[in-house]
Amino acid sequence: MILLPALLFILWGEPARCLEENGAFIFDGDIRHFAVATTTVYIATAETLYQLSHDLTLVQSLTQRGILKGVDQIGNAQFSRVSETDERNATFSVNLLLPFVENKTLISCGVIDCGYCEVLDLNNISNVQHSEHIQVGSSRRSSASIGFLVNVNVEETTTETYILTATQRYKDKSTKRSCISDSEEVRLVNTDKNQYGSIFSFISESSDYAIKRYPSGSAEFLDGFQNNLTIYLFSNLPSSDTSNRVRLIWLEGKRNKAETLRSLRGATLSVSDGGRGSRLLASSVIPGGPPVLWSGVFSVDGGHTDTELALFDISPDLTGATDADPDFCSGCTNKPRPKPKTLKPKAVLFRQNSMTSVLAVRQKAWMVFFIGTGDGQLIKLAVDRNYRTTCPRVLYRATDDRQVFPKMHLDQVDLKHVYLPLQNQMMRVPVSMCSTYTNVQDCWSAQDPYCVWCGTKKSCTFVDDCQDYDWLSIPDDYQQKMVSYNVEKDVRGQITLNIQTHLTVGQKVLSNFACQFSMSSSELCRRDSPPPHFPQCTCILSKGTLPAGGLNVTLKIKVGTTHLIELLKLSNCSDIRGPPTSVLCRQCIGAGCSWSHNGCSWANQGVGSVSVCQQMESGMNFTRPEISSITPSVVSYYGRNHALLSGYNLSDVTRVRIQADMACTPQESPVWNNTGVKLMFHIPSANNKGVVKVCVLLPDGSCHGNAAITYQSSPSCTHIVPSSTWISGKRNITLMGSHLEFVEGVVHSHAPQEVRPSRFRNNQSLTYDTPAAENGISTSTVFLKVANETLACLPTMTYYPEPQFTSFTSTRTGDDVRITIQKEADKLEMTIAELEVWGVEEEKQHPCIMEAKETSNETDFFICEIQKTPNANFQQLKIKYGDKTLTLKTRSSLHLYLMLLVLLLIPCIIVAVVIVSRSQQKKLTVKMNKRMEDLELDIRNDIRQGFVDLQTENADLMENVGAIPFLDYKHFASRIFFPESESFMTSFIKDIGQDVVKVQLDEGCQSLSRLIQDQLFLTSMVHALEEQKTFTIKDKCALASLLTVALHNNLSYLTEVMEALLKALMQQSSNAQPKLLLRRTESIVEKMLTNWMSVCLYGFLRESVGQHLFLMVSALMQQTAKGPVDCVTEKALYTLSEDWLLWQAQDFSSLKLKVLFAVGSEGEVSEPLEVSALSCDSVEQVKEKILSTFKAKFGFPYNSPLRDIRIEYENDGSFVTLEEVDASSQVIGEVTMLNTLKHYKVPDGATIKVLSKKTHPPVSPQGSLKDDENFSGKYFHLIDPDVDEDQRKNPERKKLKLKEVHLTKLLSTKVAVHSFVENLFRSIWGTPHSKAPRAVKYFFDFLDTQADNMKITDPDVLHIWKTNSLPLRFWVNIMKNPQFVFDMEKTPQLDSCLSVIAQAFMDSFSLSETQLGKNAPTNKLLYAKDIPKFKQEVKAYYKQIRDQLPITDSEFKEFLQEESKKHENEFNEAAALRELYKFIQRYFLEIKEKLDQNGAPTELTEQLHHVKKSFDGLKSCSWN
Repeated sequence: MILLPALLFILWGEPARCLEENGAFIFDGDIRHFAVATTTVYIATAETLYQLSHDLTLVQSLTQRGILKGVDQIGNAQFSRVSETDERNATFSVNLLLPFVENKTLISCGVIDCGYCEVLDLNNISNVQHSEHIQVGSSRRSSASIGFLVNVNVEETTTETYILTATQRYKDKSTKRSCISDSEEVRLVNTDKNQYGSIFSFISESSDYAIKRYPSGSAEFLDGFQNNLTIYLFSNLPSSDTSNRVRLIWLEGKRNKAETLRSLRGATLSVSDGGRGSRLLASSVIPGGPPVLWSGVFSVDGGHTDTELALFDISPDLTGATDADPDFCSGCTNKPRPKPKTLKPKAVLFRQNSMTSVLAVRQKAWMVFFIGTGDGQLIKLAVDRNYRTTCPRVLYRATDDRQVFPKMHLDQVDLKHVYLPLQNQMMRVPVSMCSTYTNVQDCWSAQDPYCVWCGTKKSCTFVDDCQDYDWLSIPDDYQQKMVSYNVEKDVRGQITLNIQTHLTVGQKVLSNFACQFSMSSSELCRRDSPPPHFPQCTCILSKGTLPAGGLNVTLKIKVGTTHLIELLKLSNCSDIRGPPTSVLCRQCIGAGCSWSHNGCSWANQGVGSVSVCQQMESGMNFTRPEISSITPSVVSYYGRNHALLSGYNLSDVTRVRIQADMACTPQESPVWNNTGVKLMFHIPSANNKGVVKVCVLLPDGSCHGNAAITYQSSPSCTHIVPSSTWISGKRNITLMGSHLEFVEGVVHSHAPQEVRPSRFRNNQSLTYDTPAAENGISTSTVFLKVANETLACLPTMTYYPEPQFTSFTSTRTGDDVRITIQKEADKLEMTIAELEVWGVEEEKQHPCIMEAKETSNETDFFICEIQKTPNANFQQLKIKYGDKTLTLKTRSSLHLYLMLLVLLLIPCIIVAVVIVSRSQQKKLTVKMNKRMEDLELDIRNDIRQGFVDLQTENADLMENVGAIPFLDYKHFASRIFFPESESFMTSFIKDIGQDVVKVQLDEGCQSLSRLIQDQLFLTSMVHALEEQKTFTIKDKCALASLLTVALHNNLSYLTEVMEALLKALMQQSSNAQPKLLLRRTESIVEKMLTNWMSVCLYGFLRESVGQHLFLMVSALMQQTAKGPVDCVTEKALYTLSEDWLLWQAQDFSSLKLKVLFAVGSEGEVSEPLEVSALSCDSVEQVKEKILSTFKAKFGFPYNSPLRDIRIEYENDGSFVTLEEVDASSQVIGEVTMLNTLKHYKVPDGATIKVLSKKTHPPVSPQGSLKDDENFSGKYFHLIDPDVDEDQRKNPERKKLKLKEVHLTKLLSTKVAVHSFVENLFRSIWGTPHSKAPRAVKYFFDFLDTQADNMKITDPDVLHIWKTNSLPLRFWVNIMKNPQFVFDMEKTPQLDSCLSVIAQAFMDSFSLSETQLGKNAPTNKLLYAKDIPKFKQEVKAYYKQIRDQLPITDSEFKEFLQEESKKHENEFNEAAALRELYKFIQRYFLEIKEKLDQNGAPTELTEQLHHVKKSFDGLKSCSWN
């Protein structure tokens, strides 16, 4: 019976549904059933049936709403679908959805009033092929009733397909009497009208058979499937005593329906508690077999919270009698029914709160489980053939707590996606994220059976994406390392190194496997060592002993086109001695040895597994700590800052460990404020939700205590009530949403620094007071502060102007007074609960109780009552809302007149009293007032001038800076290499002309040059020298720079040496504080890194950064020159540093001077040059400004230096010589003031003549006063000496000066140069053509690799390493020392400004958030608002470098060779080698001893002796 009208309504009434960006398809209601058939997904909701393609694109949707006619005629009722707008009286509620692929149909059964079934076209669900009113399966929506298709082998070659329905029996009689009720448990139903009894019939040829509960009771059916011809059916059997049994039924699909149901056999599934109490919640069979492996999610506590995933072998036992089960029967006779066999789990694979579903698949030799949870997570768990699990990974995590549907399916098209049903949406989640792993180690360490490292693509991919079988992946069983090794020693004393690779590989790789062992000197392996054979390599050591300090070996393994490098340290196992502690045991196993009889032995003489160490004592004595509580213990998956842990014996605790049930990498959090019974720690964020274990770590590595933290969903905010506030803030707001108890504070976007702690909060609501805003603010986004995250609320907060209360009236009602307050209507929607009102009577306040609010004609009326008051006429009200209080008065003219009269009388009376009582002190008062006015005027002027400077400051500084005076490369490099040694700076660079000649070194230098080209010698020498206490930091820096000069022609070798030394340094500091690495220059390699960065980045510095640096420095110098600079202390009015601020400066004025230069001995002068100066400038400063202006104007310096010129001032036709000190100089005590232009009364526009002292000697020759070593004690300029002085002589010098008034000068200086600072910063962390300099990319990749090798997972450590090696080590050095880059001098004043800018630069790279208050240093406050923006740019810069394609070794080597060649012969290599030999000579014996320790070959030691002999003979390096 086909319902043709249904075709008309297929797409009617369907709301718009679409595939969201995150891959989720949203439905019109909750998902009730879903099924997958080849390329199609079918979903049934309450009112719609959907047909989606495999990628979740909508194909069809069929409404389930309609009209049911003929209800009274059983079996003849007609159901017709209608559109959403039409009236309806019935809905087809689907309880079974079964794709019958072989028949190309979709069977859909459920209820419309009574039972109803349809057969739809599998490819087009709008085509209804058959429909019938019949009950198939459960008559209600139930999770305890199931149905699936089974095949029954009727004859040897013929099978019939039936629907197996297993229905829960209900005690209540809720089913309509007119409907046929099916109380049976398990039945087989026809799928075809050609089968016996026609379609949907359960009648069998022989008899009507069904399986029922025996003797009575109910069964909850959870799952079922068919494997080969055996049918498996799973159920829970609840009983009245709250216990539960999980039962498995086996049926054999043979001959007919009756025989199949009669073949009933069963077993009980017992989990950890003996099978009672546990409930089965979800299950999935593992493909493949035999044996038949099956996984089930069990509730251990009988509820849905405490759940575990168990693995069973459920291979059917067909030996026992059929239909003899004590709980189920088909014939149901009273024959003996023995207790069924009990199946125990092979393994409990996983424990996690609230698991709801599981899907199992096989991938190669691994089993992979996809687990859904009640809080919206999809977790992947890989299990090897020995049932060992890898670390679970969260593939998807919902932000809310929507539960995962009990059934999940795999995408049958690509087998690379899981369909994840969540309430009203369907997700298509990738089974793996292989492409996120960027190198072979990460790809392997992910322990993901889906991922392989593809050698030809050099990327981590799915195996079928690597076409030529050149791939490697994890082995068939779980391993912790990709490559392991052990060291054996046989009875003959022969030592063998065994290498084992733990890999599976593609066919192409098996024939292309090789191992290469190398050490820095002699050959390691004997030539008769066995050849490598995948997966093993063997090396028989050529020597029978190992050095005492161990032997460093580099192992290179070739697997197809992939190269693996491992650094091994081989030790004599018998030398690892000491008390038998767990620490010593781990050291022994880690060295490739084994443990036996409480000692370390060779690998073939004991146990080589680290598990043997776990039961041993650490050898350290600590009191065992205990945990009592953790507050809070329930957090969101973002974690929580400042958690409190309480307990006993906590004094020795160093960290708190947080670990999930599975043996994965735990997270550890440092502790602080440890009192022994309480300590603070941060709860870190988690990848998944659920319960984790917490213990506390002691210094010996042991972990104690057993507490728990529960991770739940993150807070979300959906409503804000009310959604507006007034500008002054403090309005009480309620946020509505979920998990709001985890919110630590609320932040508004217009006031990001201001965190408002919530006043009251629970799971669904939170209240807080709004912050105030400026008048320009109209909307503000509300953010929830959760640990280190800020989460935005969907609605925004609107700010409106303050409410305007206009007037009030009062009327008496009995003993009470009724007050009506009028307010202009607005959008604030203020309620009576937000208002507090008092009536004010003669300063006494009477509370007015709020009663109602009314609105009329755009006016709000608030009504309140003052109870039991005798006074009815209140003249004013006090009104409070939020944090604001205002006074509202009545409009009374008489009251106003009286007030005015009082106000007029009061001053008159006061004036009269003052005149009478103080007439005698009139003169004194006038004088004091005058003094106070002058003082006030001075401060006003200072503040006003500071404000004017700040507002009018602009970047007009760069009128003419001339050509940029870059230093050439060799002078730049020498200043970097030897910043504190002028002699070294000049002796190691060749003069112009020499640098084009390649000079042959003599024999001694040649020998030393060859010797340092041996990496073993060079690293041994460096380590030997660094171990000497007499070898100072200054020596270390000198040695590093000498090596840089000596090896400048071979930069690629210098890079190799630096990398080797850095690796050694990292291993040394990784045990203590890895974050301190490279922070200071305390080792040779750290100085070498500084030099290396300078060499490699000189081109980038010159091309991209140099101009911006010079412009910034010039801007700073020009800005400083705009104001006074004290000649003695070097302090300036315009500066960035508070310590160098000249706040004591007196008044000054700007002058324009016409400067003439004497050009001959006959009095001829040049054209006038206009020079800007200040009236307070000393004579020496005027000279400096004249010469500086000359150089800027003409591009070259004046022909006489500063100390060789003198200046004269033209006064009434004659010239007066200007000198620093002369007879007219002012003297205070014993201190002389330096003469200024103001002292000489030089006016604006005056003419100054410049003469050379050589051609025009002065009358009284005066050298530079600064040459006097007591200069600062004998003289002063702008800062008065600390000497008593008669104030009447110079009253203007004693004006009150306040430092704080002049702090605006710091800001005006910052404003003036800010654009230059920003340009400089962005030129440094900018990436032209989206590429960082090659050296930066190469070195950052090197650091990434080392962090991986050292298993450092903290991203902060890597960030700090990169910051310490590039910005701190190179850019700050350049920024603070522009004289390294340009031909210029750096004044102390300039140095102070550059230090402030350099500090801001480094703050931009800092990970910590600094909270600045009013007492914070000004250099931090100056750039406080800029730092967050800079930090974002730095983060993007580091990310861009990380995402940039890696530079190959050959590309970088070519770059280094180009750099070497570019600057060939610019350095005096011989001089560097000579200085280098001085260190070798001083520590000759120590270097030789270190070479012996490192197993250096005798040839190397002989070469060292030859060098010594050559130098001792020549005494020095010389040129041929």
